[in-house]
Amino acid sequence: MNRQTADKIQLFMSGLRGRIGSGDQDISADGSADVTYPIEEIEAEFKSGLKIYKLTAPVVPGGVLKYNFGGNSYESDYDGFVKFIAARVPDYDELILVYRDAEKESMIIATGRDVTFRTTDRTSLASGWDKSRGDIFHDGISQASMSNRAYFVKPDNPRAKAMLKAIGVMGENDKIRNDKIRKYNQIDHFIELIDPMLRRLCDSKKASVNGDRTVNIVDCACGKSYLSFALCYYVRFVLGTPCRFTGLDYNGIVIDDSVKIAEKLGYTNMKFIETDIGKYEPDRKYDLLITLHACDIATDLALRFGIDHGIGAIVCVPCCHCEMNDQGYTLGAADPLLKYGILKARIADNLTDGLRGLYLEAMGYDVSMVEYISPLDTPKNLMMRCEKKRGYDPGLMDRYNGLCDQLGVKMSISKERAGESD
Repeated sequence: MNRQTADKIQLFMSGLRGRIGSGDQDISADGSADVTYPIEEIEAEFKSGLKIYKLTAPVVPGGVLKYNFGGNSYESDYDGFVKFIAARVPDYDELILVYRDAEKESMIIATGRDVTFRTTDRTSLASGWDKSRGDIFHDGISQASMSNRAYFVKPDNPRAKAMLKAIGVMGENDKIRNDKIRKYNQIDHFIELIDPMLRRLCDSKKASVNGDRTVNIVDCACGKSYLSFALCYYVRFVLGTPCRFTGLDYNGIVIDDSVKIAEKLGYTNMKFIETDIGKYEPDRKYDLLITLHACDIATDLALRFGIDHGIGAIVCVPCCHCEMNDQGYTLGAADPLLKYGILKARIADNLTDGLRGLYLEAMGYDVSMVEYISPLDTPKNLMMRCEKKRGYDPGLMDRYNGLCDQLGVKMSISKERAGESD
């Protein structure tokens, strides 16, 4: 393992600092108490080739850890223990850290490829983890992992810290919250996937002859606006390009929350509007549209908005798909496959996104589709990246319309669905 792996391990370990020597109790929405017990013991297992080196560190009163390793005895506070572990990571091939409390075991598992965090109910261990097989995928486990790559939103950057704290991903201790590691990974990976597109946009603005160097971005169905705030930070402070953001959502509660976060951060270049996408009339020319998990045809309305208003770059992560299924689509000779309800729904999902991609290509966009996040997090993990490169292609539109006819469906992305013509 390398130094970068050690940094990721430190990040996970630091996220557990608050449970050393003390527990926590939160009141959930239903009024029940959610108790987090203090860590009682930490076990580390280093692997080098076929050899395994272990240490056990009970947590004594005051949060002090006492442990033996390599024939030497050590005593330190938790921060000292974190440094001790991190310093030895580059000398080994793998590391497993197990944190035990009264009810759970939390595991940090590091290899040369990635660093993974998993939590297991101790009552389920009898049917669970066998270290010799590496089998830790059983009922009762939740997991989050940080890949061994360079992060785009670096949690040690002061401006990134302020943004991550404001959206609730980082705690006041300057560490990524343990229950938000998955969200942090998703945000960062989103930026990683569209970074080349963002850089092209920024470069085109810098080369603008009319002097307008601001990148204008609209987030359709913005929800809590996690990605908009992260993108604002990244474009403005990492790529060094002026930007303006508009968030649209029909839910007034999330809009109010987003406004408060923007005010807290001093992001005066962001505004949030309570509206339906189809009713919004933009007051500026947008360069990039993002829409994530806009339900059912809201995704199509967002894509239609981008096309109608000449937005040159679109990033879309579709959510639930009901339109094609509700219309009772047909596969012709393959119709017998549709008697299986779950297959019918999944086939409709893929056909819907395929038709969306073909329609956008007919409208002059280059379209690529990639897996955004792990299917273990959500099966709705497809990302569509679209950049306007050409004019309208009537041949591709004929193919799109022909496929819709064969399937017996009309899709909301098309104006024809609303009685108009492209």
